[in-house]
Amino acid sequence: MTHTWNADRLLDFLIEQTVLAADDRPAHLDVTFAEVGMDSLAYLHLQTVVFDTFGVELPAEPPADYTLDQILTAIKVTAEQVVA
Repeated sequence: MTHTWNADRLLDFLIEQTVLAADDRPAHLDVTFAEVGMDSLAYLHLQTVVFDTFGVELPAEPPADYTLDQILTAIKVTAEQVVA
């Protein structure tokens, strides 16, 4: 797969393409959208980009405890399945 994401790429995307301010960039991915002050519109945008780029369908509505780490893991797992 030509596209890969890591923690930095995910956080950079959230800062560049959504409402996450650079000053609010979390130090780790064990946080939810709500904990970093992001709304459902930001999640919808991420969901669309992840599907278009990786073919990964994130849940339609993120569970309240769905962390950025879980999103990144879903992307990586699907990417590994495509490569295998």
